[in-house]
Amino acid sequence: MRAISEKKRKALRNLTNDQGIISALAIDQRGALKKMMGEKGSQHAIEEFKMLVSETLTPYASSILLDPEYGLPAAKKRASNAGLLMAYEKTGYDATKPGRFPDLLSIWSARRLKEEGADAVKFLLYYDIDEPAEINDQKHAFVERIGSECAAEDLPFFLELVSYDSMIKDVKAKEYAKVKPHKVNDMMIEFSNPKYQVDVLKVEVPVNMDYVEGYGTEVVYTKEEAQQYFKMQSESTDLPFIFLSAGVSAEMFQETLLFAHEAGSHFNGVLCGRATWKDGVKVYSDSGAEKAREWLQTQGKANIETLNKVIQQTASSCFEKIK
Repeated sequence: MRAISEKKRKALRNLTNDQGIISALAIDQRGALKKMMGEKGSQHAIEEFKMLVSETLTPYASSILLDPEYGLPAAKKRASNAGLLMAYEKTGYDATKPGRFPDLLSIWSARRLKEEGADAVKFLLYYDIDEPAEINDQKHAFVERIGSECAAEDLPFFLELVSYDSMIKDVKAKEYAKVKPHKVNDMMIEFSNPKYQVDVLKVEVPVNMDYVEGYGTEVVYTKEEAQQYFKMQSESTDLPFIFLSAGVSAEMFQETLLFAHEAGSHFNGVLCGRATWKDGVKVYSDSGAEKAREWLQTQGKANIETLNKVIQQTASSCFEKIK
């Protein structure tokens, strides 16, 4: 179990539901959302869509993840029951050199995010456990700095880890599916080291479900092998950890959570983004704000309520891992 300060514990309470589970809505997408909107993706449109999502769906979420570039108006529209996570990284990564190096938003700090009402800071890191030490050591130092900054502000630090292989371009390919369990689970072991001062890990599931026996047309893992990878993932950290939806459909994400629970994974909730609201983007772009609001009030709400039922069945309290 990890010891945390009373202020961090209180902030985590703001981000969890009554059972101590994180059922959070993620809409900190910037470049990806702009791309989804196409030519309609102006500053105003992105801000407005985030506000619609926040206002309509946070009554059914324990918290919402937003970014300070487009998400501050949406933060003010969230329901009183919903806590606030704020993203600290610039969208994307430096593609001009190897390593997918991250960067921080230049006019923001943990202190400034806290002043905007953040209950926690979220940072996304692309990480390949097998890249050379001269690359990964820089990333380790980067995360250490953010951990120290969050600790100084007594703000929980959520580290979002996205795996990749520098030699395999397509992370959805069969070739990558074979190495994904190692990539995901071993990086969780690395960033569970107390020196990083991470409070919650936000992670991918350790397999590509499209290649699990009974779920896809091609099999890389038997059902038993996939279950073992989920169990290994759960045992790889003593930190609370939550799953990201990684852009899969709402139905597939829900099935994945049930599979994880059956495998014996003690995960502590989700930060679910596109699986909840992505189809609403086209409605907004094609038909405007009111039609998007109607979609969010019906299909968006149904997506999040169905997910909440699954989370209640499958996830466990963060506070079982915290003292």
